[in-house]
Amino acid sequence: MIPVRLEIEGLYSYREKQTVEFETLTAAGLFGIFGAVGSGKSSILEGILLALYGSTERLAATGERSSMLNLQSDHLLINFTFRAGKNNAQTYLSRYSAKRNKKDPEKIDTGEHVFYSFKEGRWEAIAEKAETVLGMSKEHFKQTIIIPQGKFREFIDQSPKERADMMQQLFGLERFDLSAKAGELRKAAELEKTRLKALLDNLEGISSESLGEKRQETAELEAENQKAIQALKEAEEEYRNLELTRKSFLQLEEIKTQLVHLEQKSSEIEEKRQLHKEFITAKTYLRPVWDQLQDRKKDLEKYEVSLTDCERFKEGFVKEIAQLEAEELELRKKNEERPAREAKIRDLRKVIEIQELIQKQEAAQKQVEMLQPELEAKKAELLQVELAIQQLENQSETLPSADPELLSELKSIQNQLKTNEERMKDLLRIKGNFEQEEKKIRTLLTEINQKVPAGEKSLESWTQTQKSVIFTIETEREKLLRKQGLNTHAHLLTDGEPCPLCGSLEHPLPLEGQSDEKEIKAKELEISKEKDYLEKILALIQREKVEQNNLENLGRNLQDKLKEIKIIEGQQADFWKKLKQKTIQTEEELADQISQLAQNHSKKESLIRQIQTQRKAWNLGREIAEKAEKQLQSAQIAAQDISSRIQSKQEEIKDPTFCKPFFQKEPLFIQTAIAKVERDIEEAAELLEGKRKHLQERKTAQTRNLSDIENYRRLIEENREKISLLSTEFERLKSEYGFLDEPGLIRLFHHSLDAEKTALEIRQFDQKLAITRSKMSDLQAEAGVLSFSEEVFQSKKEKLEHLREQSKTLQNQLLLLQESIKEMKQKLEEKEKLSQSFLEIESRETGLRELERLFFGKGFVKYVSSIYLRELCNTANLRFMRLTKNSLSLEIDDNNTFWVVDYLNGGKKRLLKTLSGGQTFQASLCLALALAEKVKALNQADQSFFFLDEGFGALDRNSLRVVFETLKALRHENRVVGIISHVEELQQEIGVFAQIELDAERGSQIRYSY
Repeated sequence: MIPVRLEIEGLYSYREKQTVEFETLTAAGLFGIFGAVGSGKSSILEGILLALYGSTERLAATGERSSMLNLQSDHLLINFTFRAGKNNAQTYLSRYSAKRNKKDPEKIDTGEHVFYSFKEGRWEAIAEKAETVLGMSKEHFKQTIIIPQGKFREFIDQSPKERADMMQQLFGLERFDLSAKAGELRKAAELEKTRLKALLDNLEGISSESLGEKRQETAELEAENQKAIQALKEAEEEYRNLELTRKSFLQLEEIKTQLVHLEQKSSEIEEKRQLHKEFITAKTYLRPVWDQLQDRKKDLEKYEVSLTDCERFKEGFVKEIAQLEAEELELRKKNEERPAREAKIRDLRKVIEIQELIQKQEAAQKQVEMLQPELEAKKAELLQVELAIQQLENQSETLPSADPELLSELKSIQNQLKTNEERMKDLLRIKGNFEQEEKKIRTLLTEINQKVPAGEKSLESWTQTQKSVIFTIETEREKLLRKQGLNTHAHLLTDGEPCPLCGSLEHPLPLEGQSDEKEIKAKELEISKEKDYLEKILALIQREKVEQNNLENLGRNLQDKLKEIKIIEGQQADFWKKLKQKTIQTEEELADQISQLAQNHSKKESLIRQIQTQRKAWNLGREIAEKAEKQLQSAQIAAQDISSRIQSKQEEIKDPTFCKPFFQKEPLFIQTAIAKVERDIEEAAELLEGKRKHLQERKTAQTRNLSDIENYRRLIEENREKISLLSTEFERLKSEYGFLDEPGLIRLFHHSLDAEKTALEIRQFDQKLAITRSKMSDLQAEAGVLSFSEEVFQSKKEKLEHLREQSKTLQNQLLLLQESIKEMKQKLEEKEKLSQSFLEIESRETGLRELERLFFGKGFVKYVSSIYLRELCNTANLRFMRLTKNSLSLEIDDNNTFWVVDYLNGGKKRLLKTLSGGQTFQASLCLALALAEKVKALNQADQSFFFLDEGFGALDRNSLRVVFETLKALRHENRVVGIISHVEELQQEIGVFAQIELDAERGSQIRYSY
């Protein structure tokens, strides 16, 4: 996981929104987050945990959640952008927000926690949470990636079981828990074995002999079936011919019936034929003329009614237009007075403006009268403050001057002298311990060398001599074993027969049958003793190497301490040389000098602060006086400006005589009068426009009415002429086509006859009658139809059914036999396969039962977890031994408990809990870095991130320097390391950092070193 950006607002001391740009910080490889105690440094890690896992480190998820929101904020918002996944290629955004409860501000509503993934240039919400995205729980995240304050040594304080469980969850070691899987596979194998056994039992009666019998029976049945098939074919041919004749006979009887029915229906068809002919004639030649005649009569009646209406409207239009013209003239005269009335409205508005300006003038004059005495009082106060400042400056000049640089220098020398004295005591004590330990190791090495025999040069030559002795005894034992092996075959040698080993036919000196068992056992006992002796020699060599290594480490450490002692002695001499130059000979004189300088400096500073306070008060008073003076000037200018504007407005009034009485009226009264006149003007204009429009519309309607009268008269005359012509034409057509009865003709016009349907019905009847008569002649001409006998046909049919039933029975028997043979062949093949599978599954069951016994419980998982912990311990030792100058190393036993190997005490082991605070910090740091490195490899990432918020204050200066160099070296391993601390030495060493400052008004503020 690599952080990109953190936006934090409303969490703890972060009142305003602040952004931590991690990309610039992580680019340096090693960066810091610094600030005073309580400034909000650790809250950054709290914000990351809250964004990822929805809970903080300091407060519980329920009950205490309200305390995480800033007391002056209404909401909390955290946006954390980071990269994760394989090679940290995928970008994610986790967002957490919460608000105060509106009804109860002391409570916080349930927070909203959402994850987004950056895909194809935009953010998409995802259902996965931090456990899935990062592949680890919150507790493991705090032990491998971000380590909050107070949680740094949590890993080494865990119980062995908790530590093993963590390895299992973090690295997915549950995949090595094969007990359940082996049990499932074994049960599955047992079930398969039972199933195969049951299937084999069902196939017990299947054999090759029974298959041969079935095949012989099938051959006999096939011969009988062929004879039945031939007889059936002959009977079917005869039946098909007779069936065709019967079909023609039945069809002839049906056609005779149809012909009788058609002949009975012919009279009805003739009546429809006559009606259809008359209907078509009337519709085609007479109906169009009759329809035109009726339409013209209706039009004539309509035009006569319209002409009567128009004659009546003609007189009404004349009276209405005359009245509208008189009303329009009256409104036009009223609108001509509009300019004069609008001029009076403008004068009245000027009156209102003048009244408002007079009120403003009075207010400005009151403000001038009020500001004048206030300004004079403020000037008097300024004069008193100036006198007080002058008195304080005179007192300050009489005091002796204090040198703050000298005071700071003397205090620094005094503190350094005390520090060096304490460090010198510690170094001398450590030097004495190292010298004593060196003597012990040299004595122990001398004792080890004294154990070498007189004939040997060294432990190594002694080892080679002992190995030679063991080799000689083992060679003698091998000879005895070969002799014993040949002796077991000596009784098989017979003269004249070849030897089983060399092939010789002669056996001049065969081995005797005595046993060499006792001699072989004696040799083996002697080899065991010599090997034990060799192990003791090797143990001495190992112990010698350990002690020599311890001696070298002690020597280097002793030289380092001696160099540091010389450096401190030189520093002390330089300090006292500087003090003597300032006439200070003893520590008491130094303390007195510092006290005197501090007292003078304190008095001087106090007077300076008083002067500064008075000057601030004077400056503040001066600013207030200047503002008051400006306000007075502004009020005077405003009063003059208002007076000028009043005079100007009075000159703009056109009719002063008309406006004079209105100056005594209220502005509301004047506004009401203006609104009334404006409304009357607007109404007069609107009425004139409406009246003109209405007059024009009525004149247009009058013209249109006169035009309609002429048009209707012309249309009436035209329709009367057309009706006369159509009546003459209709009478001629009736006489021509023989329709003398006009009422009957009219009924024929309205008849509901469907002409097309009737014509189709007549044609279909004629066609059907002709076809029926033709078919009847054809069927009577066919051979055998007239002489057909139903009794003969039924007899042949019964015979055919009998033959079919017989053939079907034989075929079914044959099919059953063939299926039985096929099934037996399949079962034989299946039986062979099942037998082979049964043997295989039986062997598999035996193997799985053994595996289940081996993997019982979680023993294998615990074993793999121990391997991971040992690898973790070995990786941590690469740094821990360097930090402790090869004096300490970490080791883990079979119970997953951490131990410390103390090379300064002969390589003896002691519990990790016995380390000092600084050493525990170093061990925790090395284990945390090793754990983070394993997680980096697990995630297949080319870069990893490690954030530490822990007490570097527990380390001395040298240890702090070694730790810092270790952290800087991580940059070469493509690791990003972040540190949260208030230790000044770290702030001086780290060039890229974010500084957190707590502002009383704005909360925690972030600034950067770049």
